[in-house]
Amino acid sequence: MTQLIVSDVTLTFGGLNALSNVDITIEPGIITSIIGPNGAGKTSILNCISGFYHPSKGQIVYGERTLTHASPHQISNIGIARAFQNLELFRGLSVLDNLLLARHQNLRYSLLHAIIFFGKASRLEAENRAYVEKIINFMELEPYRKSMVGNLSYGVQKRVEVARALTLAPQLLLLDEPMAGMNIEEKEDIVRFILDLKKEWGVTVVLVEHDLGVVMDISDQIYVLDFGELIGSGTPQEVASDPRVIEAYIGEE
Repeated sequence: MTQLIVSDVTLTFGGLNALSNVDITIEPGIITSIIGPNGAGKTSILNCISGFYHPSKGQIVYGERTLTHASPHQISNIGIARAFQNLELFRGLSVLDNLLLARHQNLRYSLLHAIIFFGKASRLEAENRAYVEKIINFMELEPYRKSMVGNLSYGVQKRVEVARALTLAPQLLLLDEPMAGMNIEEKEDIVRFILDLKKEWGVTVVLVEHDLGVVMDISDQIYVLDFGELIGSGTPQEVASDPRVIEAYIGEE
């Protein structure tokens, strides 16, 4: 299990600092939440970790690997996966095909193997299919496996988005508001999946979420951003009693 260290990261767009000298340490095997008001820089941090943005300053290290200027596909290859706030699914494909497509980077065989579909190609396809079926069962998507994603409810599509990330077999899973727009029952399902990922699969989870009730209930550690700056961190109890956090995010009378 691997530690992720975000060190003195600054992200600048023109003259605007989306992130300013942010330090975050993601300890392995736990649930870490990043919270803050809209525009605080939460998604920007995930974009830097997953390679969609490259910091203007600072360093991101995962174990012994420096990720500061790595590309998204390089980062996904070392065991870091991302579920997006806005759905990044193929709406015209079935749930099963969306998940199989996400495993394409594991299909490393030659054109000849693909044409005759024997030996290595057949074996790898079978292994990938078996892993995808495992994810479908875990995320309780069996009733929807052949359904077109675009025809599913928003809550189910969000679950497919998380499942798509899980098909990469990540050690570190980045979840960007996985419960946004969900009703209470749907949120409870996602919370259960996240807790099971930590307990049964040993996956390290980084969660960006606006629902403070969920964050306080399931997080082991929390980081708080405001206008791109880190203003608080610690356990849920420590963060909830931090005067700067109360003033900037939770609010005070």
